[in-house]
Amino acid sequence: MKAYIFPGQGAQFVGMGKDLYEQSSLAKELFEKANDLLGFRISDLMFSGTEDDLKKTNVTQPAIFLHSVILAKVLGEDFKPNMVAGHSLGEFSALVAAEALGFEDGLKLVAARANAMQKACELQPSSMAAILGLADEVVENICAAVGEVVVAANYNCPGQLVISGTVAGIDVACEQLTKAGAKRALKLNVGGAFHSPLMQPAQDELKQAIEETYIVSPICSIYQNVTALPYTDASTIKQNLITQLTAPVRWTQTVQHMIADGATSFTEVGPGNVLQGLVKKVERSMETFAACLAV
Repeated sequence: MKAYIFPGQGAQFVGMGKDLYEQSSLAKELFEKANDLLGFRISDLMFSGTEDDLKKTNVTQPAIFLHSVILAKVLGEDFKPNMVAGHSLGEFSALVAAEALGFEDGLKLVAARANAMQKACELQPSSMAAILGLADEVVENICAAVGEVVVAANYNCPGQLVISGTVAGIDVACEQLTKAGAKRALKLNVGGAFHSPLMQPAQDELKQAIEETYIVSPICSIYQNVTALPYTDASTIKQNLITQLTAPVRWTQTVQHMIADGATSFTEVGPGNVLQGLVKKVERSMETFAACLAV
């Protein structure tokens, strides 16, 4: 069974999507539609902007979404998933690619999500850190004992867990996790504490928008971040999208469940190859591919 996976924030690079725009009339049409809908030429920032341009949350999230979704659409008949999943933001790309969510509605939600998350970041100094080489339970227990908001945010692969919380909490947790034997406790250059309780204002703001968006059953199961389990029911998918902002991304468990349910290969659709690497760390023998436009 073919699993298709969609990357999240951090996969962006200057020049992303330019080949699609130049080689496919459908891609060009969709990029121009996105420029009009967003009110600025995001395609110019993607193709020839600066790295700093692409790091802005209100650009990063729609840029990655557009690259992933447009690539899936351009693949046409070659895009035949038996199951899909997306890492954080990538869940929205997966839903559009799996025909549960329309292109324009998906882009509007992603833009609203990015703006809501940016505002939440500005309310309180917060950060994230990657913890390498410790069991999940050890990281969870140490974070729980810190007298600040610090939680597990991204279960990326065995031995790699990203934590999220207040700046002070991340500092204390990194120090204690290093003492506990972490190979690395690396603070990330991000704007805030994604997938933590500090994103509650963003969740409150986005809840109504998600509830009012037309979502139908996808063409195949989507394995959602909050539980790592497969869903096809539209109302449940909506609720999981809302919960996702303050809940951890259970990527390790997602890949494990997809493999247990019969996945024989994983194809990453979008910029970069981070997710392929994470799949290999969950199951070394698994075949992974990068989706690309046939020329």
